Amino acid sequence: MKRSGLTEFEVEEEGLKIRICRKNGVDTPQIFTTATSPPYPVISSELGQKEIVTQNEQKGAETQEDKNIIFIDSPMVGTFYRSPTPDSPPFIEVGAEVNTETIVCIVEAMKVMNEIQAEVKGKVIEILVENGATVDYGQPIFKLKKA
Repeated sequence: MKRSGLTEFEVEEEGLKIRICRKNGVDTPQIFTTATSPPYPVISSELGQKEIVTQNEQKGAETQEDKNIIFIDSPMVGTFYRSPTPDSPPFIEVGAEVNTETIVCIVEAMKVMNEIQAEVKGKVIEILVENGATVDYGQPIFKLKKA
């Protein structure tokens, strides 16, 4: 913001509104975030504290029931694809065993196809996202039972 001479920036999309402004040219930007529902971290420098709502809190009740349940989360915002091409079979299906290097899907971000590895060992018990759907950073995309 300092380099470009911006003193205020605001963006609103799908129920999320972010406003960043530099007060009187001060280098520390103030960030104001509002959302109809809190799917993203909320940082308010006005209050001088961070209030973070994570997806892990939402799935916490389920993981307390069964400590062997783990999730593979999306590492970025993008479009979720189960297979490398529309004509190819999916990388994995429900019931598949995965290890740390198993490619489980592709997330397209800015026209770049990013292969996503499981990074955990387990058995897929549920695919939580539809093929071609938009995913957010940290959104659970696969539910696994630990190996």
